[in-house]
Amino acid sequence: MDVNSITPDQTLDTKGLSCPMPLLKTKKAVGQLGSGQILEVQGTDPGSKNDMPAWCEREGHEFLGIKDGDGFFSVFLKKA
Repeated sequence: MDVNSITPDQTLDTKGLSCPMPLLKTKKAVGQLGSGQILEVQGTDPGSKNDMPAWCEREGHEFLGIKDGDGFFSVFLKKA
C-alpha cells in the first residue's frame, strides 16, 4: 500500500515524546478505534520506527508503512 494515499481515521501526535510513551499512547488510541480503522502516529523518536511494526505483528494489527515528513515521521497501522 502506498502510504501517500492513506487517509487515516485518526491521527495521534507523539512528536517530542521518548520511548515508551509513543507506544503506550498508540496502544490507547488503537483501543478506541473500530476494527479496520486506520491510525496515523506522528513521531520523532527513532525507536518508534522499529517498535511500531513489531508491536503491530505481536498484537495482530496490520502495519501499513512509514512516511518521512519534515522533521517527523508518520506510522500507519490498521486495527485488527
